[in-house]
Amino acid sequence: MAGIEDKLDKAYETKPLTELASAPVAALQGISDAKAELLTQALGIKTIGDLGTNKYFLWAQAIAKLAE
Repeated sequence: MAGIEDKLDKAYETKPLTELASAPVAALQGISDAKAELLTQALGIKTIGDLGTNKYFLWAQAIAKLAE
């Protein structure tokens, strides 16, 4: 996926997508360890894969797209 490396912290820029899915949410640029911990506490989200497949985020994304 071209251009994805600028969405990740430096340590994760060269990782394959299969590894990124199991990387901690804090591997995404702009999400600190403290913010990632809040996601874990509130919604059980520990990895990028968890975040990308979380039903609440998927529902919100669908609503936003349909509203366009």
